[in-house]
Amino acid sequence: MATFLKTGISDAAQADADAKVRETVEAILADIEKRGDAAVREYSERFDKWSPQSFRMTREQIDACYDALPAEAIEDIQFAQAQIRNFAQVQRAALQDVEVETLPGVILGHRNLPVASVGSYVPGGKYPMVASAHMSVVTAKVAGVPRIITCAPPYQGGPSPAIVVAQDLGGADEIYCLGGVQAVGAMALGTQTIAGVDMLVGPGNMFVAEAKRQLFGRVGIDLFAGPTETLIIADDSVDGELCAADLLGQAEHGPTSPAILLTNSEPLARATMAEVERQLGILPTAAIASEAWRDYGQVIVCESYDEMVQMADDIAAEHVQVMTRNPRYFLDHMRNYGALFLGPETNVAYGDKVIGTNHTLPTRRAARYTGGLWVGKFIKTCTYQRITQEASVQIGEYCSRLCALEGFAGHKEQADIRLRRYAGTNQ
Repeated sequence: MATFLKTGISDAAQADADAKVRETVEAILADIEKRGDAAVREYSERFDKWSPQSFRMTREQIDACYDALPAEAIEDIQFAQAQIRNFAQVQRAALQDVEVETLPGVILGHRNLPVASVGSYVPGGKYPMVASAHMSVVTAKVAGVPRIITCAPPYQGGPSPAIVVAQDLGGADEIYCLGGVQAVGAMALGTQTIAGVDMLVGPGNMFVAEAKRQLFGRVGIDLFAGPTETLIIADDSVDGELCAADLLGQAEHGPTSPAILLTNSEPLARATMAEVERQLGILPTAAIASEAWRDYGQVIVCESYDEMVQMADDIAAEHVQVMTRNPRYFLDHMRNYGALFLGPETNVAYGDKVIGTNHTLPTRRAARYTGGLWVGKFIKTCTYQRITQEASVQIGEYCSRLCALEGFAGHKEQADIRLRRYAGTNQ
């Protein structure tokens, strides 16, 4: 039986917070749909104190961002993008078009087609999330998306040079310095100056995530990617200092970022809790991380690996870091997670920034039914069929009877007209 040594806020409190976010986002999106650019500019002024002559960046402005960065920073961005591109290319190669003759004269197939346009949101108001540009833009480019536009909020009063360079190196066709719900709404709904897209991708805060949820259906989305979540699964083969560092390393994303320790060792659990408090005393981002830990941190002690797997699958966390004597056990038995980080040698920051897998991952238990962003998210697998006259007669006889069984007279006639023409029947 699992024991909770620390719990976060109640479900009721979370539901109340969600309702307030939902109402706010709904009003902003309705206003953008009605007034377009004027509404976008007003919200940018209100929330980001940002109202440039044009939100879209010119080639000269983009080039100035390169000049503002040290050469090493540009090289680091290029290295990270090379890792992400390499893995995305391997994934793309795994998606094959198919064509098969299932019966004599019956040819079925599918083609993998990229979506026509994608809007990538890159968070950057609190931290310049350079890596998010790699994850969405580079991956969409590998998928073959013809038009990729990006939006990132201003950082410290203007475009973040690092984000802009990452967007440009990744292959973005249009780069906008625009943040929040107003950016997501403009990309999805379109305005007088921003042509709408077919799909929205990228992580964001609770407001951005809710905007994507409300816009889903009008456009496609990658997944529901809200505040960052981390789950540490550990036994006494590691220590509290390491567990605490990995918990706080993700809690610093924002005050609503869950950080959970799941262990079968109560001494490790208590040592980690004490170590969290010690590290919060010296962590530069402690103001944010401490709030996240206070309100959303959890410590759960289980009796066995099996119970840890069951609990972890129920939590269905975005990031799951496994630091146990046998991390392979969790790879073999877990089903619900955004991404696994196996062994103490790796960590979530590697996946977030550079190792090559995508960091846009499902949150709020969405890992129960979807994986994270990957090249396949930008691909539509579309089927086709063609058959000979002889095969049309064979299939048509079955189809006619099955349509009659369901009472679909018009459907039945679609089959019957071909039977009359190709087989000379009286149907």
